[in-house]
Amino acid sequence: MDNPHALADCLAIGVLASLLMAAGLLLMKSRASELPEARAGSILHALGAWVRDPVWLGSVAIQTTGYALYIVALAEAPVSLVAVMMQGGIAIFVIFAAAFLHERASPREWIGIAAIVVAMTMLALSLEAGAAEGAVNIPRLLTLAAFAIGVAVAPFASGGARHSGAAAAIASGVAFGLGSLFTKAMADWFLAASNLEVIIRALSDPWLYCASAANIAGLVMLQNSFHSARGIIAMPLSSACSNLVPIVGGMAAFGETLPADPLAASLRVGAFVLTVAASASLATAQR
Repeated sequence: MDNPHALADCLAIGVLASLLMAAGLLLMKSRASELPEARAGSILHALGAWVRDPVWLGSVAIQTTGYALYIVALAEAPVSLVAVMMQGGIAIFVIFAAAFLHERASPREWIGIAAIVVAMTMLALSLEAGAAEGAVNIPRLLTLAAFAIGVAVAPFASGGARHSGAAAAIASGVAFGLGSLFTKAMADWFLAASNLEVIIRALSDPWLYCASAANIAGLVMLQNSFHSARGIIAMPLSSACSNLVPIVGGMAAFGETLPADPLAASLRVGAFVLTVAASASLATAQR
């Protein structure tokens, strides 16, 4: 974008989107102690209680508005710049949780939170270099999805991670990440379609239902994580995993490669390593 004023407007929209999404998550977290947890055998009961709660429902509406503004900003500004604004949402949420919910973290946890914010910023800065990609490889995507589900389920085997809410936070991030990959796979089918054809294809495309199921599962697991985990831990863990899964999936199933620019490639690899290390540190940290 050549117009600096228009670029500034788009970045301002990105900041507003980040604020709205952080505020929505804060409201969702604030209702965790009042709403039931979605457990096996009582999922529908819990979901019914959530959607009847005006604050929780309002939090979803606020997040949806924030995401819509994010799309608007992406339409006019470089993805790398908007992504940096959105990654700031992690820091904003942490500040909100500390200020309004009076949540606290240990020095080790603050280091892990800061490391995730730095890693997400490194990732965002590497996006401008782009990456070559090809058509979706369905067998690889399905294999990756099965592996990712295994990774999401594994932390539940640890009593500490399960009871602390870290396992649910990680699972929510993996689910959101898979939702992004399924949405990308769905989009590849619609490139040459008219408006009516898009609707018909969408309703008949299994990727639509895979993406919807993944995003709903992510929302449920994130709300469950808020029952046991502090928001300043759950939110960074979920966000980190939701960013890592599309990176791995893009390379494994869509033929994406690291950027040709050495600095951008180093930033992307460094962000991946730092995110994994920071997430592991947060997941095993004790209250």
